[in-house]
This record gives sequence, structure tokens and C-alpha cells, in this order.
Amino acid sequence: MELRQLEYFVAVAEEQNFTRAAERVHISQSGVSAQIRQLERELGAELFDRSARSATLTVAGRAALGHARAVLAAAGAVGQAVGEVTDLIRGRLTVGMVTGCTLTPLFDALAAFHRAHPGVEISLLEDNSDRLVEGVRAGTVDLALIGTATATPEGLDALTIISERLVVAVPAGHPLAERRRVVLADLAAHPVVCMPPGTGLRTVLDRACAAQGLRPVIAFQASAADAIADLAARGLAVAVLSESMAARYRDRLTARTIDDVETPALLALIWKGAHGPAVRELLAHSRQAFAGPAAG
Repeated sequence: MELRQLEYFVAVAEEQNFTRAAERVHISQSGVSAQIRQLERELGAELFDRSARSATLTVAGRAALGHARAVLAAAGAVGQAVGEVTDLIRGRLTVGMVTGCTLTPLFDALAAFHRAHPGVEISLLEDNSDRLVEGVRAGTVDLALIGTATATPEGLDALTIISERLVVAVPAGHPLAERRRVVLADLAAHPVVCMPPGTGLRTVLDRACAAQGLRPVIAFQASAADAIADLAARGLAVAVLSESMAARYRDRLTARTIDDVETPALLALIWKGAHGPAVRELLAHSRQAFAGPAAG
């Protein structure tokens, strides 16, 4: 009895058709039929009723199917275990990144991981933070860099990369630029440009405003910090950004911390607690990349 015979047996059982099973395992139909016949001779029983158009399991076939699947799963686990210790990690990783992200350490981590494990196919998905969280929970995203107001989203593991206060950013001559202290009520007196709903920064702002019963006018929304800064620099609205975001535009915008918003906006890597070797390796590279000088 060979593993390939069990693989062909499971394929025919699931497809209920020898032709479709042959296409699935990438050999000829005659090859599948011959191997199934040999398996039946070794077991001393027919596994399929071939009298109808579809290949249906006999009583013996139904009894064998669960065990065949278990054997194939065990063989796959052996291969994965060996792959881990011999550094032959393979497969596919889907990595999420919050829209408008400009942090190069994530790209450094992906590059280092790819050099170490070229057998893993990497795809990068850009989306808002809320949808990335749901993607990680659903298993469609393996690891994601998100903006969040919560250190660890429920049911997930997280590594906080950045924790910063919210600031307002305005051009020279704006009334808020002359103030030494800015609070939310001051912000509410002006049109605002900020990140859209579903981002961590916006969640922190919305929760703080709701707690004080304030409803600022959100005149513009943009996912990229550059766009927010450009609109603010032209005097169209007051920008709400994180400290490091605003620091990039100090040549044309004056930043003031919003004193009564103490909850920080966070940037975090998130993943599911149960994960494979590829995610583990990418996390190790990410920790190293974000701990380096580029993370500042």
C-alpha cells in the first residue's frame, strides 16, 4: 500500500468521478484506475461501485475513507515538521497593510523573509484596519500591520510597533498655531481633515469626541498622511495626525498635542495565536526590522 494510492482513492471518493480525480492529481485516468485496482487487490475488497455513471463508495470504501484521510494528514504533518527543522518552509502568506502606510521596516522584514525562505509565495493586501482585523480572524490574512485604538484586538495576538498621541497640525498664522495648549473643544470650532472610519487614528478621535459630546465637522477624509497634510497646509481644514506623522511636515505645519485625548493611536502587527512556521518566521523578521534604526 502506497501513499499515492491513498491519495488517488481519496480524490476519486471526493470527486465521485475517475476523470475529475485524474485531473485533480495530474495523472491519466487509466493510471488512477490501475492504482485503485491494485489497492483493492491488496485490501481484498472493492472500494467503489462502478456500475453507475458516478463512482460511489462501497461499504468497504466508506470504512476506509476516514483512515486514508488520516494517513495522508499525518504524512503531511511529517513533511511540515521536517521542513521546519531543515528550514524548508514553503507555502503562501497573505500580509495585510493599512492603507497609506509608509513604514519601510515592514518591507525590510518581507525582503529578509523572502531571502531566507524563497519557497514561500508572499502577497500584500492594502485595506483599512477594521477589514484587515476581520481578515486575520477569518484566516484570509496571515499577518497584518494595522492602526488601532486597542492594544490587542479581541481573539488575536498583537505586537505594538508605535504608540503616539493625537496632534492637530495647522499652517502658520492659523489661530490654533498661536495656542500653547489645544483641546478637543478647540478642534471642534474648525473644519477637520483626518483618516477615514476603520482606521485606528480615526477610532481614537471619534471615541474621544463622543465621550465629551462633541461633533466636529469632518470636512475631508484621506487615507494617506501626505494628502491630509496638503489639505491642511492650504488652509482648508485642521489636520488630525499622530505625532510622528505630523513631524514629517514640520516645515509647513505647526503641530500641537491634543491635551485631553490621552488614549494613544497604535500601530500594531496582528496575527492568530495558532499559526504555521512561515508566520512565525515572518514575525521574527518583523520584530528585528521594527527594532532597528529604520523604525524610528
